[in-house]
Amino acid sequence: MAASDSNFHNGHRERLRQKFLDDKLVEYEKLELMLGYIVPRRDVRPLAHGLIKKFGSIGQVLSAPFAELIAFPGVGRNIAIFIKLMYEIILDGYRNELGDRPIFHDINVLKNYCKWLLASKPVEEFHILYLDSDYRLINDETHSTGSFDYANLVPRDIVKNALKFNATSVILMHNHPNTDNGFSQADMDTTEAIQKLLQTIDVQLYDHILVSKYSIYSARNLGLFNKN
Repeated sequence: MAASDSNFHNGHRERLRQKFLDDKLVEYEKLELMLGYIVPRRDVRPLAHGLIKKFGSIGQVLSAPFAELIAFPGVGRNIAIFIKLMYEIILDGYRNELGDRPIFHDINVLKNYCKWLLASKPVEEFHILYLDSDYRLINDETHSTGSFDYANLVPRDIVKNALKFNATSVILMHNHPNTDNGFSQADMDTTEAIQKLLQTIDVQLYDHILVSKYSIYSARNLGLFNKN
């Protein structure tokens, strides 16, 4: 790299850092600044632009599957690992908050966790959140992963894990990857069946959360099932 190019490169990075401190970075610049720490001697502006164009947003870049990231031109194994590490750190932060205090203490923490976890998944996933007697998160189990519009549920496994974790409440959570539709009738039939099954072991179904393409729906807030 020529001296003039190097000076511009270093000056540009410093300007990005200062814009970050001044809270003036636009989305692709945030990704560019982040990538600069893993690729210190390369202009990563084109890569940041390309990733945002490909996946849609910085959140979707972070939550993109590892295989899709590593297949993107200019993203090698180290960059893909770094991106997924940032994603896992964000999820861990939300999990820690949900484990430290009741999930209703700040409902936005729960919503943001659900959004980060599922909003960008290309296929339907069903997760079960197991809560203790103070409504704090004990564990998030990936119950099943399906196709773009279907994930299988095994109610007996939910009961078994509720007993294993000594949970007193459960939250169902799944996504609709390709639509912004709310709960289907099949979703609500499943919710009711699981609620009745959990009642037999004195475990509360606290909520069923649906993460669609653009929205998050709460069956509890919508009054779609009995709040036992």
